[in-house]
Amino acid sequence: MMHERVLALAGLVQALKQVRRIADTGQADAAILSTALDSVFRVDAESPESVYGTSAALRPGLLLLREYFGNENKDEALPKLALAVLQIERRFVRDAAMARQVHDGILAAKPDAERLGSTHPEVLTALGKLYADTVSHLRPNPHYLGQTDIVSEIRAALLASLRSAVLWRQLGGNLFDFLLSRRRMVAAIESELG
Repeated sequence: MMHERVLALAGLVQALKQVRRIADTGQADAAILSTALDSVFRVDAESPESVYGTSAALRPGLLLLREYFGNENKDEALPKLALAVLQIERRFVRDAAMARQVHDGILAAKPDAERLGSTHPEVLTALGKLYADTVSHLRPNPHYLGQTDIVSEIRAALLASLRSAVLWRQLGGNLFDFLLSRRRMVAAIESELG
């Protein structure tokens, strides 16, 4: 089970790294962003691997987790952003109406995602609007959401990170993992990285 939780966390930090990259450079890594956004539309997947396509697609996130646990993290804002998303997840799952609205919005955008691809501007706009209309009300938004040209992409990536946070919690993850299960998490990360 720790193995599955680590994959969900890798998905979370991988999506958030793209949020930071888009905010800093205006562009995401297309393949990594695609993995994150594709996961949003896999609402009934059977395993974490199937949520993200393959566990190999999570390698960048696993490397970020290894850096974090090895105290080699170069981006100090990333762990803070991850913690904020994990806190938002708690509020999100308690708000059944919002969770239903997000679920329905994802299903409404899914045909366009299948036809055009999850990173198509129309899909990004739909996911960004869905985030703005729902999840963004749970807490103050990051300052870079004021940059209108990249807002939809950032919001879509934030929605993908929330999807990973929900999955992590569904798999039994909690904040005590970082204190009490650190060694097991590191072992699972190393096992995944081979």
